[in-house]
Amino acid sequence: MMFASIATFIQRAVVQGIPLLFGSTGEMITEKSGNLNLGIPGIMYVGGVSGVIGAFFYERSTDNINAFLAVIIPLLAAIAGSALMAFIYSFLTITLRANQNVTGLALTIFGEGVGNFFGGSLANLFGEGGSIAMTATSNIFRTPFPFADKLGAFGKIFFSYGFLAYSAIVVSLFAAWYLNRTRSGLHLRSVGESPSTADAAGINVTKYKYLATCIGGAIAGLGGLYYIMDYTSGVWTNGAFGDRGWLAIALVIFALWKPNVGILGSILFGGLYIVYLFIPGLSRSSQELFKMLPYVVTIFVLIIVSMRKKREYQPPQSLGLSYFREER
Repeated sequence: MMFASIATFIQRAVVQGIPLLFGSTGEMITEKSGNLNLGIPGIMYVGGVSGVIGAFFYERSTDNINAFLAVIIPLLAAIAGSALMAFIYSFLTITLRANQNVTGLALTIFGEGVGNFFGGSLANLFGEGGSIAMTATSNIFRTPFPFADKLGAFGKIFFSYGFLAYSAIVVSLFAAWYLNRTRSGLHLRSVGESPSTADAAGINVTKYKYLATCIGGAIAGLGGLYYIMDYTSGVWTNGAFGDRGWLAIALVIFALWKPNVGILGSILFGGLYIVYLFIPGLSRSSQELFKMLPYVVTIFVLIIVSMRKKREYQPPQSLGLSYFREER
């Protein structure tokens, strides 16, 4: 009985942590270029609603749902919507050199407004009870390995997730390999550390910043898609994301800007976020206090890292600073 409860807790922690993993991986890639994108919560929101729109209109257009199209249409819609949001941020902060903090916060507010408008419009026009559900599409996204049930608790912990969960892990591992083992990854990190030095070495700073920010935004948007299609079983309700976008940003700090560390960090954050559900007799106020645990842990990590002062544990030196080539 105890082992079954532990397996259930781990499984739910993973499901809770996958959106954070997508968001943090995308933000790490962005920050490695020197861009601090605090618009990740809004980008994840737009990624989720874009996938909902794609899935909704595909389901309404056919009676016989094709599994491939049911996956690829919302997937491409989520990537396109979130990449567009990241492009807007890139244009404002890289080309127009707007303040990155203000632009990111504005993008978060804008993204949540866009998501609520389009998601709410669909719900009001076609939904019931203030929400819409893409059940058929969600069932395809949530399909686990067929042998998961036969392996008991082991299968529940490792094989009971949809393909997006495993994709998040693969993307994080690939991002870690790319940043540390490839020439272009070295160029990207050099742009984040010292864009003037990278520019003098012949590296196209603007190109790397744009690509890193847009690709990072697209990855983060998949976290919103996963949350809708897997965690909420295809049901869109305005405001349902909560603070998960901000948790993804906190996870970047906790993982010390290392995508592979973010995998374990996302599971830990997911577990801390839901641990109150497994503690009997907690009051409502106590539950809210437990939800603060990921942020408290992040603060402790930030304090420890600041005290140790090791360079590999620090953010990119030019993070949050606009690059003016004329000042090189």
